[in-house]
Amino acid sequence: MVSVAAGKAAYFPAYSAPRRERNHCLHYFLSAMLFNSFEFLVYFPVVVLVCFWLPFRYRWAWLLGASCLFYMAFIPVYILILFFTIVIDYYAGLYIERARGSARKRLLTVSIVANVGVLAVFKYYNFLNDNLGFLFTGFALENPVPYLNIILPIGLSFHTFQAMSYTIGVYRGTQPAERHLGYYSLYVMYFPQLVAGPIERPQNVLHQFHQKHDLDYFRTLDGLKRMTWGMFKKVVVADNLAVMVNNVYNQPADYEGVSLLIATVFFSFQIYCDFSGYSDIAIGASHIMGIRLMENFNRPYYAKSIGEFWRRWHISLSTWFRDYLYIPLGGNRVSVPRQYFNLFFIFMVSGIWHGANWTFIIWGALHGFYQIFGRLTKPYRDAFNAQTGLTRLPGLLKLLQVVSTFLLVAFAWIFFRANSVTDAFYIVEHLFTGIGNWREAFGSQSRHVLFLDAPPRIFFIGLLSVCLMEAVHLVQRHGSVTEALARKPVWVRWPVYYGAVALILLLGNFGSSQFIYFQF
Repeated sequence: MVSVAAGKAAYFPAYSAPRRERNHCLHYFLSAMLFNSFEFLVYFPVVVLVCFWLPFRYRWAWLLGASCLFYMAFIPVYILILFFTIVIDYYAGLYIERARGSARKRLLTVSIVANVGVLAVFKYYNFLNDNLGFLFTGFALENPVPYLNIILPIGLSFHTFQAMSYTIGVYRGTQPAERHLGYYSLYVMYFPQLVAGPIERPQNVLHQFHQKHDLDYFRTLDGLKRMTWGMFKKVVVADNLAVMVNNVYNQPADYEGVSLLIATVFFSFQIYCDFSGYSDIAIGASHIMGIRLMENFNRPYYAKSIGEFWRRWHISLSTWFRDYLYIPLGGNRVSVPRQYFNLFFIFMVSGIWHGANWTFIIWGALHGFYQIFGRLTKPYRDAFNAQTGLTRLPGLLKLLQVVSTFLLVAFAWIFFRANSVTDAFYIVEHLFTGIGNWREAFGSQSRHVLFLDAPPRIFFIGLLSVCLMEAVHLVQRHGSVTEALARKPVWVRWPVYYGAVALILLLGNFGSSQFIYFQF
């Protein structure tokens, strides 16, 4: 029987070296067509040039074929899973639109069961079996349920939710059924956002595939700028921070206090840059081809509350849960206790969606607790701010709110990143152990305590790149940086563009593996 901690290892293959050695085949597949790989550098221009060279009536077939190739670069046989759900959802949409009465709900149920069933088998079967095994062990019995030796298909949760939004939209009457199987397949399999989102809605994307787009210089330039920014986040910020975070979180018992705090803060920025970097590259690549995807992040660490954080973080998932789960459960139209139950339930589901491990469930529960506690204490906090005069110092008040929100989010990330619940609680218990002894951090133990057993160069690149990114985010409060640069003279903006590319090439860590969210 495989333990729950080992179960998480299957869902985070990039995190520890021993795990990569056991899953070297998976590591090869996941290195085949990454956005930050040489293969994609060749693949993407070819796809774009051929797409715009072909007559419009053939472009959907080319993009669909390119998307199939992109997905099959990981584990080829898993393309059959996508084909299975695509066929079911395509015909379900057609029949739901034609049906009347209770037949419509039955057809929708078939579609949802097919999608959730595939997700349950690949993502949750072994997790449930592990927990069942613990139960049997408590009664000195052997677990009779076999363990499945399967690898989680990349991005399964993402394209499952995207497919479900289509059939639910047809059922609700907000989306007409797509008559063309090829266009519907492209909606599910569109390669820029196939494996890590944004989780699109059919109302936003499907009709765009039917529209003719020509290759446009300015649109291409804007897309490349967005892709460059995403690449900077991924290979310069996230992948350099990952070296240090992995050292600590894969062997937490070797560290304490200062080291655990630094690693936790670094992971907060790593996961943001890794995931938002993917979204930026996906949005930019799609924009070059004339397809606009929804924004997925909006400077989330500048949020003044946990509620605002979730309106800025992984927006496509947050709005999906709002539209397809929270509102159907009654949303804000029910009693206050029921609202709190709905909120907590949604975040528990969000935790389970992210991964089949108790660490993710605790992470989701923490955010559910944050939301409820924040609503309960808001009147008292407002009164405290008024009585202490903080309301007359809006700048200071905002700073305090942003910092406190970030600290709460960073604390929850401990459970998200830890390989097991045991590791997570060790980190929590030792976060402030020996915190006052800063001399070790800057003395003979600096390599271990401050640099987290990574080369000092990696530490300083990670730290300075975070500062540079946040400086850009501060400027973005007053408008788009790329739009502001576009208004500058050629001799100003082009050196900036070339400088960004040079930073990526000189400071980027190109030895890292896949994006974190590929395994969700």
